[in-house]
Formats: sequence, structure tokens, C-alpha cells
Amino acid sequence: MTGLNTILIFVGLFLAGGAYSFSKQKMPKGVIVLLALGSVMCLLAGVLRIQGIWE
Repeated sequence: MTGLNTILIFVGLFLAGGAYSFSKQKMPKGVIVLLALGSVMCLLAGVLRIQGIWE
């Protein structure tokens, strides 16, 4: 299942980039917070799956 790990990490990085871009554009804080939370959840899930902690 390394493909899923890679996809989760790439989606997390994509969402982090979106949150950064939205913060530079002065978008509403709620949208930035949701993107940041989604990013953290995807990155955490990807890393935990790589470590074998969460399957």
C-alpha cells in the first residue's frame, strides 16, 4: 500500500500549499483553517501508514 501513502502525502502537501496561497491572498480565515487541518490530517495519515502504526 505504498501508493496510498504517497497519495496521502502529496494531497497533504497540495493542501498545505493551498492554505499558504490563500493566506497570502487574504482569503477568509475559515477556509485557511480548513485547508490547514486537511493538510495535517493527510500528512499525518501518510506518515503513520509508512511507519506501520496505522493500517
